[in-house]
Amino acid sequence: MNAPAMSLKGLDLKAEIDKLRKERNAVILAHYYQTPDIQDLADFVGDSLDLSAKAAATDADVIAFCGVRFMAEVAKILSPDKTVILPDMNAGCSLEDSCPPEQFAAFRAAHPDHIALTYINCSAAVKAHSDIIVTSSSAERILAQLPMDQKIIFAPDKNLGAWFNRKTGRDMLLWPGACIVHEAFSETELLKLKAQYPDAPIAAHPECPAFILDHADEVGSTRAILDFALSTDADTIIVATEPHIIHQMEKAAPHKLFIGAPGADGNCNCNMCPYMAMNTMEKLYVALRDMEPRIELDEATRLAAKKPLDRMLEMAGRTVGMGDLGSR
Repeated sequence: MNAPAMSLKGLDLKAEIDKLRKERNAVILAHYYQTPDIQDLADFVGDSLDLSAKAAATDADVIAFCGVRFMAEVAKILSPDKTVILPDMNAGCSLEDSCPPEQFAAFRAAHPDHIALTYINCSAAVKAHSDIIVTSSSAERILAQLPMDQKIIFAPDKNLGAWFNRKTGRDMLLWPGACIVHEAFSETELLKLKAQYPDAPIAAHPECPAFILDHADEVGSTRAILDFALSTDADTIIVATEPHIIHQMEKAAPHKLFIGAPGADGNCNCNMCPYMAMNTMEKLYVALRDMEPRIELDEATRLAAKKPLDRMLEMAGRTVGMGDLGSR
């Protein structure tokens, strides 16, 4: 059980977390969408699959994953002998929620001539019903290896699937899910911002709707967006993804101005992921102290979910522990 908030008052949380990290032989992972304080104390910051791969390559006994539930599940799939804890088990994902395993299995059964290319942003149970898992950085490479006449179900992100349909000329059957963060961006407000900064390129995640991607100068995973922001000659960049990634941009290039793409009213916080925000320093401390909540997967589900992950790694030409495995 989590400790009452009052009992944490006066604690130097960073020092206590560092102490527990050593005592538990733990590795702390932070997704780019975590708050700066969590990013700054993590052993690794990055995209979800890359983080799980890096953790698998360590000799840590415990993985503390500051992200969302499906990410921690991937860490458990790749590191079954390690204890995986998540600061808040309620830290889910709108894409995962949009694709219940039973409904996905029924959808697959209704389209027996299709293979399932499933975005990593889904539950382990949905992965277990899939043929190949993809990330936003590996999907195009994998699609290039599949015959053009191969019928494909792409789930759960309709915007990401539509982007790859557009790029590859395919007609994949799209599951109707979407990320609430990337759907929150406003085309009208983005154009107003672009008018203020006409020379600023727009970097967008492909989970955004087409009306945002149409204005983007760079479309890619969170890692690709970060790389673009740091490598472009532009001194001002508009960023159309969850804005906490800007922390890494500002650390690496403090001389540049990074502006988060606006939501509907021009300055709302609706483009911040409410699930990622469930993780806090206090909850991370308590999770390391109490060694819970833990991610548990039955072995049959873990092995069934690992099979399409392994297929992705094989087709993408990567192995666990190598980089460029970015998901979000």
